[in-house]
Amino acid sequence: MYSFMNKKYYTYILLTEKGSYYCGYTDNVEKRFEMHKEGKGAKYTRANKPIKIVYSKEFPTKSEAMKEEIRIKSLSHAQKTELINS
Repeated sequence: MYSFMNKKYYTYILLTEKGSYYCGYTDNVEKRFEMHKEGKGAKYTRANKPIKIVYSKEFPTKSEAMKEEIRIKSLSHAQKTELINS
């Protein structure tokens, strides 16, 4: 039987071809990245093709990952770059 107690969630940032960032949350970063690359992800990444995953952070709950996504989305491009480089 599958246990939801062991499920992990991630907040991630993708770098796009235009140099912008896209932030999201998921339970499987690699699978979600592939979906974005195939044009099956967010509307933003269909117009701004993602080229690589530049940041991901693990969380024990979906709620925590979503809160971190909201926090990151409120950051400026420079602040996101600083977060990625830290």
